[in-house]
Amino acid sequence: MTTPVSDRLDRRLRRALRDHSRAAQASWQWLREAMHPYFFLTMARERAVLTSLAAELPSLARCQQLVLASSDRTRIVAQQNLPGSVYQALKGLEEREISYLELTRSQAPVPGLSHELEVLRFQFDRKPHDRVARGDGDPVPASVRRAVGRAMRALYPAYDPRTLGPALALLWRNDEEYVRHSAPERVARALWLYQQGQRHEGLFLEVENPDSLDRHGETRVLFAVGNPPQIDFLAQSLEVFHRLQLGISRAYCLTISTGVHPYFLGTFYVRTRDGRRVERDSALSARLKAELYNTQILSTASPAYRELMGQGILGGEDASLTDAFIAFAHTNLAHAQPDRYDLEEVKRAFTAHPEITLQLVELFRARFDPAVGDRPTAFGGALAAAQGAVDGYNTGHRYLDEVRRTIFCCTLAFVRHTLKTNFFVPEKHALAFRLDPAYLADLGPDFTADLPPERPFRVTFFFGRHGVGYHVGFSDIARGGWRTVLCPTRDDFVTNTNALLREVFVLAHTQHLKNKDIYEGGSKLVVALDTGGLPSAEAVRQRLYKLQYGFANAFLDLFVTAGGRARDPRVVDYYGEDEPIELGPDENMHDSMIELIARQAVRRGYLLGIGIMSSKEVGINHKQYGVTSTGVVKFAEVALAERGIDLARDPFTVKFTGGPNGDVAGNAMRLLLERCPGVRVGLIVDGTGALFDPEGADREELGRILLKEDLEAFDPARLHPGGFLLYRNRRRQDGLRELYGRAERTADGVVERWVTADEFHREFGGLPFAVPADLFLPCGGRPETIDGKNWPAYFREDGAPSAPVIVEGANSFVTPAARAELQKRGVVVLRDASANKCGVISSSYEIIANLLMTEREFRAHKEEYVADVLAILERRAEDEARLIFRRHREGQGRLPFTAISDALSGEINAHYARLFEFFQSRPALAGEPAFRRVLLDHLPRFVRDHRRYRLRVKDLPAKIQHAMLAAELATRIVYRGGWDADFESRLRGFVAGQG
Repeated sequence: MTTPVSDRLDRRLRRALRDHSRAAQASWQWLREAMHPYFFLTMARERAVLTSLAAELPSLARCQQLVLASSDRTRIVAQQNLPGSVYQALKGLEEREISYLELTRSQAPVPGLSHELEVLRFQFDRKPHDRVARGDGDPVPASVRRAVGRAMRALYPAYDPRTLGPALALLWRNDEEYVRHSAPERVARALWLYQQGQRHEGLFLEVENPDSLDRHGETRVLFAVGNPPQIDFLAQSLEVFHRLQLGISRAYCLTISTGVHPYFLGTFYVRTRDGRRVERDSALSARLKAELYNTQILSTASPAYRELMGQGILGGEDASLTDAFIAFAHTNLAHAQPDRYDLEEVKRAFTAHPEITLQLVELFRARFDPAVGDRPTAFGGALAAAQGAVDGYNTGHRYLDEVRRTIFCCTLAFVRHTLKTNFFVPEKHALAFRLDPAYLADLGPDFTADLPPERPFRVTFFFGRHGVGYHVGFSDIARGGWRTVLCPTRDDFVTNTNALLREVFVLAHTQHLKNKDIYEGGSKLVVALDTGGLPSAEAVRQRLYKLQYGFANAFLDLFVTAGGRARDPRVVDYYGEDEPIELGPDENMHDSMIELIARQAVRRGYLLGIGIMSSKEVGINHKQYGVTSTGVVKFAEVALAERGIDLARDPFTVKFTGGPNGDVAGNAMRLLLERCPGVRVGLIVDGTGALFDPEGADREELGRILLKEDLEAFDPARLHPGGFLLYRNRRRQDGLRELYGRAERTADGVVERWVTADEFHREFGGLPFAVPADLFLPCGGRPETIDGKNWPAYFREDGAPSAPVIVEGANSFVTPAARAELQKRGVVVLRDASANKCGVISSSYEIIANLLMTEREFRAHKEEYVADVLAILERRAEDEARLIFRRHREGQGRLPFTAISDALSGEINAHYARLFEFFQSRPALAGEPAFRRVLLDHLPRFVRDHRRYRLRVKDLPAKIQHAMLAAELATRIVYRGGWDADFESRLRGFVAGQG
């Protein structure tokens, strides 16, 4: 049925359609003249879109934006080129992963309007990393390979042709249509850009002014980023061009997968607002590079970005520095007074008083900008001005003024005591600041009383877009693990950063006590990473790798030296010495990142080479060989023997924190199951849940998942009656209640039910305290689980402890206050600095192997070398464990075990420090036969027995030889009875020498 239409309306509509058709024809002619030819090349397959654009172009006057196509995979819009228009278009898509953005602007205003046309094409077709890694799909057609090869030879003749095939195949797997339908020159340019990004640490920018762009006065900007930030990065990058008064006439932005993580490849055609080109070596080009690189550090969610940079008060780099000021002040003040110096209050101090913020930024620049001629004079003047502004800060709000004055004073201390920084290295993914620990004295006892009293040798502060961290070392040559704490909620991040400095300080101090048997003192690197809002485990892993890669390179910016000073001339170095610092794996450090950091250290010329990292493939993997657990189990063996239990023969029960797939807990379970026929594992608590079995976990079932799967993989049917499993990851919602899974083994089989969150956490948190056992091995879990308030829960109603022996396989699981109270009640507590020291000893010997052998040599002799190291670990653990119990008996039980442990570490470290200083002052002594024998005795038998490697010892850096001598002598002095043990013979020798 046809709806009747009046003749008058019909005539008007027909006339309007004819007019519309003529207008569309005119618009099409204008588009042909005003849009770049590449626009029509890339849009050739989108005839319907071009038709709609021509037909609807006049309507831009009233609607400002036209949606020309919209689907799950593609969105194409046309809009007026207004200030912030592209940014707003991107903001509306921030939850979607853009695989391709094409932006084309007209070369003239839209007819009847005062603004140009911009057409944006978005594609949402990111390929999964595993699919790209597998290489699925058809091969690149030969015709495409030849065309791209010709274009590459013409554009970039220095490009290595051997890499062209694999790189083109990678791009093809990511976006076949882009490769198939783009001009060969554009594909070649993207491949060259990808190669340059890889060669420049994942961050590269090039400014090109070829003759072909002269007609339009355009400059080509090529920008590559490895593993870019997941949210807002593209919009933030375009904002940089806008802020620097650079108009983008065209842009082609690809985000591809390498098979591991994303890679951004952006090509921008720009000109200044007054129509000029950007010269390659100009100040504008340098600022563009610095600002685009800085997008890796500056978060769009930060207050400095939103409130200070957004108002034109700060540039991007200074906004990043301000965010670092905020993070430093917060982490240094909040651990002592978290309520008074919470993160939001510290942020407000800097945003509410931009004039002081600017003075602090200028003070920092005066001290570290390599372009400043007379830095001492410039810094002196800036310091006087900034100090005066802070001292005179007074708004009439007494309490608030005191808080903010303390925050600003903390920042002044930060600037004054920083000795070197990579802030002026443009191609950085994170900021690093090496500080003199004397800054702690400036903060005063209100902010240091809760830290160990011993001051560290160095403090290095790291700041990134999504994370903050500290490396604290207690001696010149130092080693210790790198722990990254994932914070899935904002509350988690704030809570962890509140206590970050204290956590790393305590862990590094504990590490220093633990490292007494080796030539490296103790250190630790702990980082808090904000993973809030990320949609998947893959996204979390990408952010984790981005942060770790950025912090590792920032570390190398500071500690790669030449003649003692930072090699990079953009790092102003007020310290001026080599610093041999070794890192190692800890929480959330994956094998791939371990290997990457080791390669980077070699490539960039770090003095320790691959020795920067332990537990490498060319090394001694902690989990594979169970090195830390070797010491934990040896301490347990000695402790149980003191109670009349023969670990290898008698029955006994043990409870664990730390899961079967964990390095320390998993290997401790493995060693006990292998060596102890009478062991019963009654309790295991790990991150995925908890297992309780009154008769001990089934050995066969536990062995099945050991070092392979987490606790939740344990079959509940293999529990004994009365046993149960709690599941952290099995959850469901019941209205507003969150429920957790629980499986209990009854006489009739397994009964599964759901418990409330309160019930789960009450039972889960209480099990380590309540379950009875002969031995407790905390080999996992967060620091300070047993503290000065909850320790009474460890005792039953009759006053007996739930386990009379605690051997700390995890660091700082029990606080010092709790240790003291537990030991007063008769519990044997063997602390972390003694019981789990073998992991770091193994790492030390791994680094020695890296210094003495090539990779091929180590692989050839690895098992023999590792066997010698394992023997050293057994001996070192037994030496200390037996000495602790001997001193406890000699003191008639008055000295707590942990106090004896601390005293032993203190004695050895004191001897080490004195001896190291002595050998440093008398370097020739290391070559004398007697001292050379001592030096060789510190090394595995393999080195002593093989002349090739024995001769290489003399070529080790002198500082390391002196440290090894000091460590070997210091441990001999203490483990073999101290100086007094041979007092008489030494006295006789002295007297004889006086005759």
